[in-house]
Amino acid sequence: MKFTMKFLVSITLLFFLQACTQKYEPIKISSMENTEAKNNPYYSRTDTTKLNVSNDEWKKILAPDLYAIAREAATERAFTGKYNEFDEIGEYYCAVCGNHLFRSTSKFSSSCGWPSFFEADKEGVYYVRDQSYGMDRVEVLCKRCDSHLGHVFDDGPKPTGLRYCMNSVSLEFVADEQK
Repeated sequence: MKFTMKFLVSITLLFFLQACTQKYEPIKISSMENTEAKNNPYYSRTDTTKLNVSNDEWKKILAPDLYAIAREAATERAFTGKYNEFDEIGEYYCAVCGNHLFRSTSKFSSSCGWPSFFEADKEGVYYVRDQSYGMDRVEVLCKRCDSHLGHVFDDGPKPTGLRYCMNSVSLEFVADEQK
């Protein structure tokens, strides 16, 4: 009985560790400026037209870490993202296409290792059921370019009770004083 219990605990632990691993190292950007936008003809903070761009085309435009997360649904390592412990006032946009996603007033400290928000721009995101890695989650995607942003969980604070757990790499922040 002891052996069976240890075996089950070991297998479960290995499963969860595998689900948290990442094969891509995030690129550290010293400033909050989105360097992707300069070489991206599809990037706009004002155009909300739905994009229909192939992954082959995105691969030519996006940095490898952004492509892996946004187009292949990879995940940045916990506690490594530039917006994890970031609390300036402003707006968050999709790093791939510039679509508006979150207001900083909906950001909160969840201690989960990724930037967390309790509310998203309803015109900025949509949701898909994600059953990868043996888990049942809700994936959050950009409504304009279909890029993976992260997942939403129902363990967040009031008023929504939601926790949008996002990848910093998928986000671009613009401070209010820069608008």
